[in-house]
Amino acid sequence: MEKLRSLRKQRGYTQEYMSKILSTDVSNYCRKESGDVRIYDDEWEKLAKALEVPVEEIKEERVANVVNFNDTSTNSGAFLNNYYNIPNQVMDNLQDYIKILKEQVEFLKQELEKSRSEK
Repeated sequence: MEKLRSLRKQRGYTQEYMSKILSTDVSNYCRKESGDVRIYDDEWEKLAKALEVPVEEIKEERVANVVNFNDTSTNSGAFLNNYYNIPNQVMDNLQDYIKILKEQVEFLKQELEKSRSEK
């Protein structure tokens, strides 16, 4: 949330000061400002008021790396949706790992084909 961070610094406000505006702890505010934790509309309004700007000037919609796991194991047959916000660094590492696994799968497929053709 670069707009928010930049304006906060311009105004000379600390993350601790901003965390008090949202009635949260500093570490949670830091995660909000870095985009790891969602900032809700009412929080955007409080932040904009503290920074004396319209909400539109600081609000940034960020596509979060949210993973939805559907759990159908409940007896009621209802879906239980669990959403997890995964940091970008973790997602990047997982994407790299997936790429390596795909390459290994292709290699093993080729090895299997060689093995079959030798018989």
